[in-house]
Amino acid sequence: MNAEINPRYQEARPLDGCAFFVFYVSRVSYFDSEADFMSDILLETNRLILRSWRDDDLDPLAEICADPEVMRYFPATLSRDETAGLIKWARDKTSKDGFCFGPVETKSDGAFLGFVGLSVPDYPKPLPFFPCVEVGWRLKRSAWGMGYASEAAREWIRFGFETIGLKEIVSFTTVTNTPSRRVMERIGMTYSPSEDFQHPMLNADHPLSNHVLYRLSKSSRDKQR
Repeated sequence: MNAEINPRYQEARPLDGCAFFVFYVSRVSYFDSEADFMSDILLETNRLILRSWRDDDLDPLAEICADPEVMRYFPATLSRDETAGLIKWARDKTSKDGFCFGPVETKSDGAFLGFVGLSVPDYPKPLPFFPCVEVGWRLKRSAWGMGYASEAAREWIRFGFETIGLKEIVSFTTVTNTPSRRVMERIGMTYSPSEDFQHPMLNADHPLSNHVLYRLSKSSRDKQR
C-alpha cells in the first residue's frame, strides 16, 4: 500500500534516553501489519529506489562484499555467510530502530547497486562521539562515479531530518578513503578535524585505524537549501 501521507506514527527506541518519533509520510510505503510498518521503507529519487531487504539480495551483495577493491577501506572482504549475517543485522536493526542501511536499485532496470542508509552504530566498544546516527554506503564498482551514492545519501538525510526528526547526522571513514570523503563533502557534511579518532574495533597500529568524522546538522542543511 502506498500513501502520500500516513497519519500513523511509531515511537522508536530511545537513543541514550532521548525518545524520537518515526513518522511515515510522503514517498514512504507502509503495510498493514505493525511488523511490516516498521520494516518496509520505500524511498525514491530521480534515478533510484531505496527499499527494504529481500532474500534475493544475498547473491548480488555477496559479490560486492567479496570484491577487494570495494572493501579496500575495510579490514577484510566478507564471505557469503558473513554477508548473510550483514543482511540479518540490517534487518534486525530496522526492526529495533526503525531504520538501517538498505538496498539501492535503479529505477530504469531494477539493477541492484548495493546499500545506502542511516544507522545507529552498535559496536561493542562505543565510538567517542556516540550517541549518533550515521549515513553510510557501499556500492558495486560499476556504480562508482555516477553520483548514485550522493543521490541516495541525500534522500536518506532528507528522511532523517524531515521524517525521523533527527537534529544531526554524522559519517566517518578511514583517513585514506578519499572517495567516500568526497561524497561526504558533496552531500554537505563538514569535516571536524579536532575529532579525528582511532576506530575502537581496530588495533591502534592497524593501517585503517585512524578515522575522520564528518557532521551535518539540520540547521546547516536548512541553510544549504
